[in-house]
Amino acid sequence: MAKTGVVEGDPLTVKEMELKRELQRLVKAILSQEEINVDAIDKTQQILLALKELKLKRRSSSFDLPFPEEFRCPLSKQLMRDPVMLASGQTYDRPVIQKWLKAGNRTCPQTQQVLSHTILTPNHLIRDMISQWCKNNGIQMPDSVQFLNDEGLTEADRDLFLSLLEKMSSTLSDQKVAARELRSLTKKMPSFRSLFGESADAIPQLVRPLSQSNSNVNPNLQEDIITTLLNLSIHDNNKKLVAETPKVIPLLVDALRSGTIETRSNAAAALFTLSALDSNKELIGKSGALKPLVELLDEGNPVAMKDVASALFSLCIIQDNKARAVRDGAVRAILKKIMSNVHVDELLAILAMLSNNQKAVEEMGDLGAVTCLLNIIRETSCARSKENCIAVLYTICYSDRTKWKTLRDEEKTYGTISQLAQNGTARAKRKANGILDRLNRAINLTHTA
Repeated sequence: MAKTGVVEGDPLTVKEMELKRELQRLVKAILSQEEINVDAIDKTQQILLALKELKLKRRSSSFDLPFPEEFRCPLSKQLMRDPVMLASGQTYDRPVIQKWLKAGNRTCPQTQQVLSHTILTPNHLIRDMISQWCKNNGIQMPDSVQFLNDEGLTEADRDLFLSLLEKMSSTLSDQKVAARELRSLTKKMPSFRSLFGESADAIPQLVRPLSQSNSNVNPNLQEDIITTLLNLSIHDNNKKLVAETPKVIPLLVDALRSGTIETRSNAAAALFTLSALDSNKELIGKSGALKPLVELLDEGNPVAMKDVASALFSLCIIQDNKARAVRDGAVRAILKKIMSNVHVDELLAILAMLSNNQKAVEEMGDLGAVTCLLNIIRETSCARSKENCIAVLYTICYSDRTKWKTLRDEEKTYGTISQLAQNGTARAKRKANGILDRLNRAINLTHTA
């Protein structure tokens, strides 16, 4: 007689039967009454939770049965429910080995062998053996397709992922279908983004159609691949991997210049998200990305402006990229947009960041920044924009005496700087008072002379 895993007179079984009878009674009561019986519904929910706990207890007690050693996960020492193989050939339970890999380990726990990749391959032979053993002992095991790991991915998701990557090396038609699907999945399922971190070959496979193309790239295919890279870069664990994968940053830089406006905008957005890491800021700066970003800013397409401004701000946090941006015409392009009242607040923040670069300050003075910034301080209600304006003016004031007359005339006519010294943010007050002190000393020296 086959084992059922349930013994007659088992306290768990008796309790389960009692709960089910009570559940039937409550459901009949709820259905027979015209008015909603809230108490009955609450009791029903409590009984359902109790039944769930009983089922979990029975499953736990079933796993206490002795089982063959080859069914035991080497790490958890428990019965494997979803056995998978590492590149080393060793088998582990999927959620356990995933936790090991997420911790940054890139070796096999048993052999200490350095892994050539982190793809987890289902061990169907062991799983079938475990399933048969469970069946013989009355233990219900989750089906492999239904099994969810700690990130909510099924085995079917992984199979789909691998098949889509294979299609990226197929015909143009297959590539377009696969790229569109990968774009959609990496947008809708944050857990799907993590799959790209499990294999060193996944991202190269994704971008292969762009990196191998010797002619004009299909614009829809390019847009889907670039947008998928953007989706991947949002995942914190992917930022370093994506940026350091050969050809990825050069492809993003190329995309800034070509393709649909959405492609160009998403390329800028991808560079922005990747630049969250300081090491990536340097990589992106050295790749020549600042110039096409400035060019895209200068074009002024409203679809791309916010992403471009965000990317420039983040990249220019490091000094080398400030110099690159100034060399590539950032000051002129930014002032042009500010004077046209386009994304003023965001662009003022970049201008203030560039103002510790001497060449940038000289260019600001030559391009009429002083008058423009004074007008903004008078007209805007944004405290942060006022602060950025006075910070730039402070730097110009200390480096170019020829602008002092404009500042004195402004102060005499409108009292703009004095008002900011009284009512601005703490930083704005310091900068405004610094300018006033400088101007007053200059006046006193003139009178003394």
